[in-house]
Amino acid sequence: MTDTDYPALFLCSDDASNKFQSQFLLLVRVEYAALFLAAVFSMNFLNGVWYYFSYAMIFLIGLAVLLTRALRKPEQDWYRCRALAESVKTLTWRYVMHAAPFDHLSGDEQQAKAELRNQLHSIFAQNRTTAEKITSDWSGNDQITDGMRKIRSMTMQDRLAYYIKNRIADQREWYTRKATRNKKGATLWVAVSACVYVSACALALGRIAAPEWLYWPIEPLIVIAASVVGWMQIKKFNELAAAYTVTAHEIGLIKMQTDAISTDAEFSEFVNDAEKAFSREHTLWIARQSD
Repeated sequence: MTDTDYPALFLCSDDASNKFQSQFLLLVRVEYAALFLAAVFSMNFLNGVWYYFSYAMIFLIGLAVLLTRALRKPEQDWYRCRALAESVKTLTWRYVMHAAPFDHLSGDEQQAKAELRNQLHSIFAQNRTTAEKITSDWSGNDQITDGMRKIRSMTMQDRLAYYIKNRIADQREWYTRKATRNKKGATLWVAVSACVYVSACALALGRIAAPEWLYWPIEPLIVIAASVVGWMQIKKFNELAAAYTVTAHEIGLIKMQTDAISTDAEFSEFVNDAEKAFSREHTLWIARQSD
């Protein structure tokens, strides 16, 4: 399924989640940049009113960013909108695959649609505060799309094949890719941090050899080192790499169950187990990010 095949509520909450994530990470970068510039200015390359006025403005910018993060809390909106989007996504897959809570409605499409509307309404009501912050770009789209109808009308065997390819394999590939990316990210930032420490050490020793030189950029390097540590804590590279690797293996084990599926009831149970696994991992992701 492409994104546009999902209900409008998913598209709006997904867009909002991406927007709040970008806002949060941008604010963090700006705050780190302000601290770095403040450290550079602390070396007193120049003198004069404008120099110290600019120095003060950098601190005010940093303060403004700090207060914006503290008051608006874009990271919380990011997590909540992502949770809303994933709830709608897993419900959509349950609907198109005739899985619980739609498994007993395979012969009554009107009842199935009514149940989906009720479930979406329930999710919306439970997340009303979050829903007020989602984008309206996709609000004109249908909640039950043509793509959903097409998939739901397939035979059980076709739906099984579609689910394996477009849900199981897709999720496994996503988690594998993210695990690899986080491992590389952890390695990269550890290397950057090590280089900064070595550079700061060399400069500190350099002051012994040339004590008359006044401009040693040790303070900016300290800020860079602290920022790298903070960035690694925010991104949680190692923790997510380990978690995503485990989830990718778990999905592989789930896929093995497909060989034993021969009835609608077995398929419904399989989809239910798979979606629970995806939902559980996402719940853990929210918990990790909120720590």
